[in-house]
Amino acid sequence: MNVINYQEAFSVFTNHLDNYLIEPVNGGLINNSYRVTNTDTKIAFLLQQINKEVFKRPEDLQHNYITLWHYTEFEFTGFFMPAPIMYDGANSLFVDNNGNCWRAFEFINDAYSPLVAEKAQQGKATAKIFGKFTACLNELNVNELRIVIPDFHNLSFRFQQFEDALKTEIYERLSHALPEIDELKNRERYMNFFEIITESDEFKKRVMHHDAKIANVLFDKKSNKVICPVDFDTTMPGYYFSDIGDMIRSMACSYDENYNQLEKISVRKSFYNAIVDGYTIAMKKELTASEFKYIHYTGIIMIYMQALRFMTDYLNGDNYYKINYPEQNLDRSKNQLTLLKRLEEFLVKEYSFRI
Repeated sequence: MNVINYQEAFSVFTNHLDNYLIEPVNGGLINNSYRVTNTDTKIAFLLQQINKEVFKRPEDLQHNYITLWHYTEFEFTGFFMPAPIMYDGANSLFVDNNGNCWRAFEFINDAYSPLVAEKAQQGKATAKIFGKFTACLNELNVNELRIVIPDFHNLSFRFQQFEDALKTEIYERLSHALPEIDELKNRERYMNFFEIITESDEFKKRVMHHDAKIANVLFDKKSNKVICPVDFDTTMPGYYFSDIGDMIRSMACSYDENYNQLEKISVRKSFYNAIVDGYTIAMKKELTASEFKYIHYTGIIMIYMQALRFMTDYLNGDNYYKINYPEQNLDRSKNQLTLLKRLEEFLVKEYSFRI
């Protein structure tokens, strides 16, 4: 990032008469973030440059955040979100001379975000806070939020992308992936269920985070209790499966999506049950009878969708996901397919839930 842009954004959100310490905040995969600390008062805030390659309309992100923050703050929800910092009395999004977009939030001290859930109790706490987030916004008109990434968790759209990718002219890749392609095709029924969800009044359109993982939750360093979720950039209208399904995908699995020893991949029963329990406890007054009935479809949908996306990118020549070696997206798709099969077996055994 260029120094002129940094100084320009920095000057907007600070008092020129004070001294400040600026430190990069590591861990974010998309936006550039910095902790800015007033060395006299020790008060800090988070300065962030929005990645316009990923988010084409940064103003939509900020509109959504301000809408959510105002609702949680002034409707007595009891839900905490870091306060946005305004400049010029009313503005929260600054555009510098090079067109880069900046924003600032209060910084939460003595907090940390785990990269992975090491204990089932962490999974339950994570699920509860994301469930509480959606539950407390139940009365908010979801149409007030803007769509920041169209079709992000649209399984029909992802399946169509997959089918289009089958027309690839990278024939060597197509031949390498034939067994996995057949397995993905044989599970088209999951897309059919997704279409039932989106067409039925029994499955409400809700405010969903859309990136529900433990790395996007702040925990208190002293008590290890949850403070709040963070990184609301993908928050927009969605359906019940998105957040709990992604938590099952990312926390109930014994290994992450880059793990290649497929025989060791399994569903951790204690984590799965903790995630489902935590989420349904937080959402028990909000979930419809059908959402409760089909709660075990949530992990299935999200894992299947991710397997499709990795396969699609592999067949298209690795245009979306970063890779470290040529076959990585194929390996990732195999990983997610293995996890999907393990989850199918797990649900039959533990819940007599036949898909």
